[in-house]
Amino acid sequence: MGESGEHFALADFLGALSDTVRPSAARPVVVRAAELEPLPADQVHNPTKLSIAGRLPTTTFEIFRQTIPAGLSSDMQRHHHETVHYVISGDGHSEIEDETAGWSAGDFVYTPPWTWHRHYNDSAEHPVEFLTIENSRLLGLLGVGRRQSAGLATVAEARERFKEDTA
Repeated sequence: MGESGEHFALADFLGALSDTVRPSAARPVVVRAAELEPLPADQVHNPTKLSIAGRLPTTTFEIFRQTIPAGLSSDMQRHHHETVHYVISGDGHSEIEDETAGWSAGDFVYTPPWTWHRHYNDSAEHPVEFLTIENSRLLGLLGVGRRQSAGLATVAEARERFKEDTA
């Protein structure tokens, strides 16, 4: 039976469904902090430090450790995927379109798809640490992943710069 195309048969497909789910053999199960891979600063528009847990065998989501140095911010960006930041340490605020919300250690920050957003570290002394989880791999598999950066712009400046690009 083909999974798709001319050799696909619905009866075969439905007959292959099972009530039994076998555990995945995907490994590694653990990626150590020292094994996180820093993204090269010169290839990323984001001025924060991003390290990816790229060895995890996830197929639909991506995990990063993000550090925003004292007094700085991420870039103003938007993307098709959803993102959740778990604040490991620090205090700051986020601009998400026309909303501004403060956060601190232990909070979760949600960024909806295709919304201009930027995250700020409000401390002049200490970095902010995020655990960032996004469903970018899933959208990449579907061929619909997209990301734009407006650098260190405001929401209004980003909208103006990309005003003709609404999808």
